[in-house]
Amino acid sequence: MASSSPQPEDSRGAGWLGPAAVLIPVKSFAEAKVRLAPALSPQRRARLAQEMAEGVVRSARGLPVAVVCDDRLVADWARGLGALVVWAPGRGLNRAVQDGVRYLAGTGVRSVIVAASDLPLAEDLAGLADADGITLVPDRRGEGTNVIVVPTDATFAFSYGPGSFARHCAEAAASGHPWRVIQNAALAWDVDLPADLTVVCR
Repeated sequence: MASSSPQPEDSRGAGWLGPAAVLIPVKSFAEAKVRLAPALSPQRRARLAQEMAEGVVRSARGLPVAVVCDDRLVADWARGLGALVVWAPGRGLNRAVQDGVRYLAGTGVRSVIVAASDLPLAEDLAGLADADGITLVPDRRGEGTNVIVVPTDATFAFSYGPGSFARHCAEAAASGHPWRVIQNAALAWDVDLPADLTVVCR
């Protein structure tokens, strides 16, 4: 399944979006969180991935939400929560996020809050839209980047994967925009390994 550009899949069009929006990349729930296999069954991993993603959507606190994905079940789930679906198959995480931001920029959105879908303690993403420039929220290990707020007029290359926080800091510093790092305990907790499950499996 190929496509030359990300496509919105929403009957409302993009007119409902505002100056700031939340973008959440979500992969197939059935394929998510494979590193949790020693602790959870495939069904429980899929359910947990969906539950965490739903919590992140709700943490937008009234900001419009776009979900970039390439899975039909995820698309249906996102629409059920009132999110805009940006269909971006076969791109990988970095290109999907880049294309999602580009699409939102084309609708007039000026600031995009890109949030990981596996943040079980997320409560208030909207509060990060309080400053100009770029905001980076690292994971609790200081290695990954759980949330990035980026102006849509910035030249910013997303570079997720091991060690992404250092790369994103360098990218922000080179962007010419003001930038900041926020240490946020709730947003810093993502779930990748069995040891990370302490906040969700109690």
